[in-house]
This record gives sequence, C-alpha cells and structure tokens, in this order.
Amino acid sequence: MDEVEGVINGTYDYTQLKGDTGPLVYPAGFVYIFTALYYITSSGANIRLGQYIFAVFYLITLLLVFRVYCRTKKVPPYVFFFMCCASYRIHSIFVLRLFNDPVAMMLLFAAVNLFIDGHWSLGCGLYSLAVSVKMNVLLFAPGLLFLLLSEFGLIRMIPKLALCANIQLLLGLPFLLENHVGYVSQAFDLGRQFMFKWTVNWRFLPEWLFLNRYFHFVLLAAHLLTLLLFALRRWKRQGESPFELFKEPGKRKVPAQKTTVNQIVLILFTSNFIGMCFSRSLHYQFYVWYFHTLPYVLWSRGVKKMAHLLRVLILGLIELSWNTYPSTCSSSIALHVCHFVVLLCLWLAPPLHPAGPAETQAKAPVKDKCQ
Repeated sequence: MDEVEGVINGTYDYTQLKGDTGPLVYPAGFVYIFTALYYITSSGANIRLGQYIFAVFYLITLLLVFRVYCRTKKVPPYVFFFMCCASYRIHSIFVLRLFNDPVAMMLLFAAVNLFIDGHWSLGCGLYSLAVSVKMNVLLFAPGLLFLLLSEFGLIRMIPKLALCANIQLLLGLPFLLENHVGYVSQAFDLGRQFMFKWTVNWRFLPEWLFLNRYFHFVLLAAHLLTLLLFALRRWKRQGESPFELFKEPGKRKVPAQKTTVNQIVLILFTSNFIGMCFSRSLHYQFYVWYFHTLPYVLWSRGVKKMAHLLRVLILGLIELSWNTYPSTCSSSIALHVCHFVVLLCLWLAPPLHPAGPAETQAKAPVKDKCQ
C-alpha cells in the first residue's frame, strides 16, 4: 500500500517509489492491481476485506488448477486433499500475507487453461499480464517459447511475442515516459541481491558463498543448460533436427503432430520446476510459484514408475521444508534432495514424442481460435 500510494500521489519515477519493505521492484501490473485494492480496502486499513478478496483469489486459483488436472487425468483424486487442505504455508501466503505472488499465479493458471484449449493469442496476453504482476512467471517462458515454436514455427510465433511485449509497454507506459531506465532497472532487475536470512533453499551454504556472483553465474549456467537438454532430448521429437522447429508445421520434413494437453502442461510445469531447482534464493512466499504444479509433475508420465507412497512422501518433505522457519541446513538439504529426485525422474522418462495411446485421447486443438 505504501508503494502504490506514491503512484496515487502522482509519482511515476520508479526510483522514487518505496515502502516499509524497500523499493518498488514489481512491474506495472502490480501497481494497477494493488491500487485497486488500495481504494477497495480504504487505503489498506480494512485488512479483513483484503483477506476476503484474497480468499476469492485462492478459490479461483484452485478452480483453474482443478480444470487443468481434470483435462490431463494424471493425478488421483485423493491428492487434491493435500492441495486444498494440507498446506499451512500456502494459506498463509494467500489470506494472511496478501502477497502479489498468488495474483500472478492465478493469472498464470488462467493462461494455461487457455493454452490447453487452443486459445494461444489470448493465453499469451494473459501470460503477459501475469508477468506484469511478478517476474517469477518468466520461469514458464522457456517452455512456452518451445510450445509456440512447435505449434506455429518462427514466423507465426512473432505476433504472439509481439502481443506479450506490447502489453508490457502499454502497462508500463506512464512509468517509461517518466524514467524509462529507472522503470526497467527496478521492475525487471534480474540481478537483484537476496538476503541470506530469508533463504529457504541455500541455508546450508556459508553467507559469503550465497552472495557470491560467481555462484549465481554457475546456477544460471546450470539452469540454461538443463533447459536446453530437456528441450533437445525430452521435449523435441526424436530424430528431428532442432532447426525444423523454426519452420511452419506444414513445411517440416516430418509432419507435425498435434500437441496434446499433457504435453503442453508437462512442458510448462517442467520449465518452471527447473527454474525453482536452480533459483538463487527461494523465500517463503515463493512456495506458491510451484506448489500447485507439484502433484502433476510427480504423477505425470515422467515419474510413472514411482510408488504412490514415495510421491506422497516427497510432497510431505517439500511441505515440511517450506514450513520450517527459520530454515535450517537439514530443511534446505531435504528440499534439494526432493528436487533432484523429481528432476531425475523427469529426465529418465521416455521422450514426449511420439505420443503414447493414452495421451492421444486428450489432444489440444492446434488452431489458434483468436485468429
């Protein structure tokens, strides 16, 4: 409320906007949404009303997630109990802390629903809105880029990317006109330093190493390399040249197959999960970035040989790691071990192409219905 109050008072220079928790470091979409909440909640004084609004956001998010899971038919029904009722941390993030992370993820899951229905342009527009609330949504971007290349090729993909960029420009226009360098450097600061005392995933490291820029570079390199390996060895059709993806589907040597719902969801969720594995730091509110995707990642075809009890155990250990405050060496190591096991299972899984018989039953339409 302090941060958006500066905008309400006429300050559009991002370098001058700050609150009790520090400078404003979120894109313009955050400002507009929380400005609306500012007026609805009487300048932020009516916290109870704000909690009711975020409870609605929580229910909408669950409905969007359930629809994705209903379309994929990969996760047993009993898992939804854990998703709804078993996470104190997620409930705290939504209706106690009132962070912007839940708003960004609600928009993201709405975009995923549009993607699996074949509404790629609308989905890209909503995805860009989610990015404008918080940058963590960019962790889905590599997977989305791969899907757009697969569906449309390079030339037909450009309008979708232009739509995303234009939405960012339109939302940020008042701030860009005032101080474009300040807006871009503050709202899209990829090199921002995190505080060691809040880290969930790197508590077992000494603080000097946690803050070391070379350590950050190694994590970034590992992140990009892992994404590249998954794209070339697990997402791409076997035997097909990567350069074929740049061509329109009808002009490729091997006729393009329709992308199934499960392929869309698995690529997007895996892309985000890889980003979480190699994050420079995870704070407690970041749990919502991947909490609702974990059941699908665990029960997808990628880890189908894993026993149900082991899957539930991994969910439980991840939940325990995020609920340990302050984080400890044991909790952060346990979190990394769980991440590694899931990532290894995803890597050892059969490639996505060609699609198996079970997946061909739920295909997403390739046609962009917005064109």
